[in-house]
Amino acid sequence: MSWKKEISQIKLREKLAKQQGGADAVNIQHSKGRLTLRERIDLLLDNDTFEEIGKVAGGAEYDDDGELSSLTPANFILGFGKIDNREIIIGGEDFTVKGGSPNAAGLRKSVYTEDLAVKHKFPLVRLHEGGGGSVAGPSKEKKGYGGDPVFSKSRFKSVADTLKEVPVVSAALGPVAGLPASRFVASHFRIMTKDTAQILVAGPAVVSRAFGKDFTKEELGGSDVHKKNGVTDNIAKNEEDAFYQIKKFLSFFPSNIYELSKRKESKDDIDRKERKLEEIIPKDRKKTYEMRELIEMFVDDKDFFEISNFFGRGIITGFARLNGYSVGIFANDSNFYAGSMTADNAKKTTRFIKLCDQFNIPILTVVDEPGFLIGKKAEEEATILYGTEAVLAAADSSVPWCSLLVRKSFGVAAAAHFGEDPYVLAWPSSEAGALPLEGGVAVAFGKEIAKAKNPEKKRKEIEEKLAKSQSPFPRAEAFSVHEIIDPKDTRKYLCSWISRVQKSLQVKLTKK
Repeated sequence: MSWKKEISQIKLREKLAKQQGGADAVNIQHSKGRLTLRERIDLLLDNDTFEEIGKVAGGAEYDDDGELSSLTPANFILGFGKIDNREIIIGGEDFTVKGGSPNAAGLRKSVYTEDLAVKHKFPLVRLHEGGGGSVAGPSKEKKGYGGDPVFSKSRFKSVADTLKEVPVVSAALGPVAGLPASRFVASHFRIMTKDTAQILVAGPAVVSRAFGKDFTKEELGGSDVHKKNGVTDNIAKNEEDAFYQIKKFLSFFPSNIYELSKRKESKDDIDRKERKLEEIIPKDRKKTYEMRELIEMFVDDKDFFEISNFFGRGIITGFARLNGYSVGIFANDSNFYAGSMTADNAKKTTRFIKLCDQFNIPILTVVDEPGFLIGKKAEEEATILYGTEAVLAAADSSVPWCSLLVRKSFGVAAAAHFGEDPYVLAWPSSEAGALPLEGGVAVAFGKEIAKAKNPEKKRKEIEEKLAKSQSPFPRAEAFSVHEIIDPKDTRKYLCSWISRVQKSLQVKLTKK
């Protein structure tokens, strides 16, 4: 007796599963400018590294003789793969089958994806395009289904566990709603394609029924909406750009919280001097400058990968390398409220600090902090609440910090730029105090200025006198900073710092 017939069944079922939702459904997907999930997986992963799990899972139909008559594949595909020769777990909804709305096997596979990532300590990449459950009720393969047993653990437990241990990256590559939308935001890095992706709690039909107003998917949850509210970190021009950014982000991270990021060799001279750094900070305090340009001048190969650049725009966050080592960088952008800490800036700062701390990535902050944003709107947005959370995140972090003071460092908000034991470098252009000079003088010397024969002249005299006390030189004399440095030497000092702290990072790992 031979098992050839049964073996042929395996091949048949695998063939049927790879047809996804059928030729018509695949053609519709392509007509909308979107790849199929299998095409996406092949494009993102290293060649021939995808090892699929649950190839033949799905809903089968049988004839009266018990022979297979049809197979609807699970509309979630998952497996092992490699990105830049590093093992990862990858999974996503197959929109060509039921619009990605989970069938029974698809739901089980989606949950198992996260379980696998935790078990193997591999980074998790999710490629989202699909909806949540359907009001129509259980799928065919779940007839009589009355819900999960009361003793079943929440499907979100695996989501939470994954976020604690491995880098989680999610891409929205088409319409994403319900459970997939929740999974999308439950990620360390979130990216959506500019013209083809939407993130939705509910689609236009449901919204219209609830509120009597009609909206398009783009109006409800397109990239222009979510890049400003922090739901997505980055926007990709197309799917290929999304995959490039995913690879870029992961390159700065270890595979899990129990490892360190791998060093990447660079030919960039650690002693490279950029003369433009001498003059990039304007003498006039009211003038702005380009912080991104400043950062690029001292990182390896002038390569700075920014994340979340449309949300909390007064703070710049991203990753780079110094002497080949990964570093998380956040900095004030003087072009937006002078870089002051708004509620959104604070939320962004808190999340970034915690992300770096969790994955053992040293933090470099380039400080030009005028303090908390003031005014009625700032109070309404609870700036003090979220700002204090940012300060506490800094105080509670355990990775090495370097605080590079380039201009302002004022008030309580400045404390968000200093970890427990930071390496503090100051440029000659830096200044610090309880309040920015202009506002502080108005408060402390208001009566004296008002009584003067020439109030404006008096105000300038006081400001000039106090400016000397906010200079970095008295602080250096008091050993309140480690060093005042020539801006041209910034790269040398930073490369030396990050090389020096690698041993302390190893010690940090032993405590986990």
